[in-house]
Amino acid sequence: MISTLLVANRGEIACRVFRTCRELGISTVAVYSDADADALHVREADAAVRLPGAAPAETYLRGDLVVAAALAAGADAVHPGYGFLSENADFARAVTAAGLVWIGPPPEAIEAMASKTRAKELMGVAPLGDVTAADLPVLVKAAAGGGGRGMRIVRELADLDAALKAASAEAESAFGDGEVFVEPYVEDGRHVEVQVLADAHGTVWTLGTRDCSLQRRHQKVIEEAPAPGLPAALAEELAERSAAAAKAVGYVGAGTVEFLVADVPGALGSARAGGTTRAHFLEMNTRLQVEHPVTEEVYGVDLVALQIAVAEGAPLPPEPPEPRGHAVEARLYAEDPAADWAPQTGVLHAFGVSGVRLDTGYAFGDTVPVHYDAMLAKVVAHAPTRAEAVRRLAHALERAVIHGPVTNRDLLVASLRHPGFQDAGRLGTGFYGRHLAELTRPRDGEAHAAVAAALADAVRNGGRFGGGWRNVRSGEQTKTYGEHEVRYRPTRDGGFEVTAPEGVRVVSAAPDRVRLEAGGVVRDFAVAAHGDGIVHVGPYRLAARPRFTDPREQVLPGSLLAPMPGTVVRVADGLAVGDRVAAGQPLLWLEAMKMEHKVAAPASGTLTALHAAPGRQVEVGALLAVVQTDAQEDQTV
Repeated sequence: MISTLLVANRGEIACRVFRTCRELGISTVAVYSDADADALHVREADAAVRLPGAAPAETYLRGDLVVAAALAAGADAVHPGYGFLSENADFARAVTAAGLVWIGPPPEAIEAMASKTRAKELMGVAPLGDVTAADLPVLVKAAAGGGGRGMRIVRELADLDAALKAASAEAESAFGDGEVFVEPYVEDGRHVEVQVLADAHGTVWTLGTRDCSLQRRHQKVIEEAPAPGLPAALAEELAERSAAAAKAVGYVGAGTVEFLVADVPGALGSARAGGTTRAHFLEMNTRLQVEHPVTEEVYGVDLVALQIAVAEGAPLPPEPPEPRGHAVEARLYAEDPAADWAPQTGVLHAFGVSGVRLDTGYAFGDTVPVHYDAMLAKVVAHAPTRAEAVRRLAHALERAVIHGPVTNRDLLVASLRHPGFQDAGRLGTGFYGRHLAELTRPRDGEAHAAVAAALADAVRNGGRFGGGWRNVRSGEQTKTYGEHEVRYRPTRDGGFEVTAPEGVRVVSAAPDRVRLEAGGVVRDFAVAAHGDGIVHVGPYRLAARPRFTDPREQVLPGSLLAPMPGTVVRVADGLAVGDRVAAGQPLLWLEAMKMEHKVAAPASGTLTALHAAPGRQVEVGALLAVVQTDAQEDQTV
């Protein structure tokens, strides 16, 4: 029996495994980088071992250090979580060679399936060899790892070499393996997967299907179980293929077989009715998936507890439990969907979600670092029907208290309530490509939230309830939050009169709460400011705009500033000051939170400054390069 377990991972998944260990009476050990010294997973563990450094390559990807940490802490088992070393056969061998129990499949099964190229060969699917124009579009994909990293869509043959190089570099950085391959790219298919669980006695469970079609940058955003609108015959076929794949490699433990379904004419009125249905094998992930909670909710099981039981040699019952209801999971990220999904960092001044399941690696007061994935939490709702589960999840997210960095919370709520999501027949991986602009528009009510922010600030600085009134009529005051200008004046009775936006009456105002009436409807607004120039008003996050521009913030025209803190990973080959560049031409690439971000020329012109070099750490707003545009050059002539 396992008595002490080390999790070779960080953040949310480490906390998730620790929760099950506590219920089973197993002591826990965390490993942490210097950037994670005060992280929640470290605080929740019974013991913790430092991995010196901050970058994944020198910490969480160092299998030798992790094994040494387990031995030093007296652990007798290692759980890899997901990502990092979870699909590394050499790490699994090192764990068992050290006399520790490996909570995962045999190394041989990992080798057979963890490399997507070898897995495809096993399943009778070959990657593309010499790519021609007739093969386009294609997808360049990392052979190891997952999470959308090391992937590039190629629509023009001339872009293939650059995509291969970029994907390989990103894969090497994220997984320590730069192998990539090319496969056909299915436009707007549905991403459907099957949860597999097998023991060492020959029993293989398939626990239904999951739909993970809502993705950005090939990384899942919203997942649900079971996959809605999937024809019963297709669901049965996917289960059979998944069980056969597990048996073929002698699989033991939890795993997921992933498919891309090209067309699903289903029971929910698919927009693609009349087409053919084809399920393309993508890969088998030889680990627990990020989205495993939706399967747990539907089947009433604890997959981590079952992983541990299987590793201890216990047999599974002959058949899995019967499913019940529907579950939906949303990944809450510190990122800005309206700014090309740029990851965000900073302090979580307040953080709480109620009424649903919350799997997270953060608590209020924690800082979101730049070195790792931007996911803050997984928020999961379960209900008897899909419509009820979706409604519960959207409501819980809308009412969540999240003060700090920009998040994708508004996008998640809008996605769950969008007709294209609620009609499951219209799901597809192109969802955000079709709908992102409308999903990231300012929310209704934001203008009134700006009024609440302005009045709360006025009270906090000696207005109503804080100072007296004057016999002379007060002058009009103006405050701006984002794109919303608010104008108001104090009244003789100690209140406020709002002159813009029109039609708003102030019922009451305090530093932390404002009541407004508009159109005969009274609403309460909770207001919180944390001294960083951001005001949180209920679910709205508003940036206060200063009355005067700080001269220190002025930059030269054509300046390219770092959109997020990160590391310069590449500069375009041969790029040098004095070169002519074209609008949209990639100049350099930043890596932040395990994702690469391209920085391109904003217009055609001349590169007059280049301050970026591979390996350089930059803060948000750092000057990377300057492009003097053709129009600017004409003005100087």
